[in-house]
Amino acid sequence: MSDLSVANNTVTKAFDVEAIRRDFPILAQEINGKPLVYLDNGASAQKPLAVLDAMDRYYREMHSNVHRGAHTLGDRATAAFEGAREIVRHFLNAASTKEVIWTRGTTEAINLVANGLAPRLKAGDEILVSHMEHHANIVPWQMLAERTGAKVVPIQVTPEGELDLDSFNSLLTERTRILAITHVSNVLGTVNPIASLIEQAKKLGVITLIDGAQAVPHFKPDVQALDCDFYVFSAHKLFGPTGIGVLYGRSQLLEEMPPYQGGGEMIERVSFERTTWNVLPYKFEAGTPAIAEAVGLAAAINYMDGLDRKAMEAAENALLVRANELVETVPGMEVIGTAKHKVPVMSFKIAGLHPSDIGTLLDQQGIAIRTGHHCAMPLMDFYGVPGTARASFAFYNTLEEVEKLFTGLQKIQRLFT
Repeated sequence: MSDLSVANNTVTKAFDVEAIRRDFPILAQEINGKPLVYLDNGASAQKPLAVLDAMDRYYREMHSNVHRGAHTLGDRATAAFEGAREIVRHFLNAASTKEVIWTRGTTEAINLVANGLAPRLKAGDEILVSHMEHHANIVPWQMLAERTGAKVVPIQVTPEGELDLDSFNSLLTERTRILAITHVSNVLGTVNPIASLIEQAKKLGVITLIDGAQAVPHFKPDVQALDCDFYVFSAHKLFGPTGIGVLYGRSQLLEEMPPYQGGGEMIERVSFERTTWNVLPYKFEAGTPAIAEAVGLAAAINYMDGLDRKAMEAAENALLVRANELVETVPGMEVIGTAKHKVPVMSFKIAGLHPSDIGTLLDQQGIAIRTGHHCAMPLMDFYGVPGTARASFAFYNTLEEVEKLFTGLQKIQRLFT
């Protein structure tokens, strides 16, 4: 068995990961008598004190409904809520806050777009997705196809877990109306070349939607540079709260799309004869919004903006490099997805072991990973596995925690041999 002493951690020290970890109180606890090693960031990242404090301050000092209050608390809540929208606009480099729609998460954002694009589709049209999509970027399009007679067509992936560009080029045709594709695979960590995909799609007038849920924790997208029509993500992946997400949409398309839900806020005027819609972005925001959660997301983005992004990316890459180095120390371990360009996500299987057993036994050692199909059954079918174990790293993880993961896997492997 090879030595698992911590490798050169110059990058991590320069990034001062220990100081960063103190910003995340949940990381200081023990699980089953062991220090918590949280490696399930791809499912939901932990929250810094800045987020917890911002949401607490909202409830303690300014809670009220937004926009129409004729009192000070209503003004405070509205300023915080719309200020959060501006912070998101800046994060995405959207042209206007009217292009930033609050949703409950990535899933609702995709459903909103799929519903709104229904009038544009007819029988024989095609919706291009990929084999590496999360179910949330497959099922809404299947539902739309059933309504309209359109067809969902999957782009193939390579054995290494990269998008098969030959497959993309052959499937992108005059019948294609929508390209809905993930920026980063939640299973493989693969970073797709979406800028070039969007460029090719636009030449044929194809509408483009990018699922950025797994991308935004690792780098900032620029929707104007990408020239995508829609970009969606969830706050809880971006070190913010659950229950809120963002839909960026090109204003022209949003203006043309019908509302997704009806109710308060999204109306201009209601009578029993006729209802007219509010202006963007409120046209798509029915009901009382997740105000505290928007404030929390803004705090998360501000926190991330306070980090040295290049150092953060280097630290995360060092974690993935070290994990790849240690794979050979676990007999029978195979990594699923070896793309050249990927974020720090490692899906794997170990011969003779069920992924759920791996997860349970690691939890006994205080190590949290994710197991199962990761809401990506078509991808599991492609690799011929029922599921995988997945370790997903964040900038607050350490090289020592990578070592603990592999020490834990070695213990499990010995137990079953």
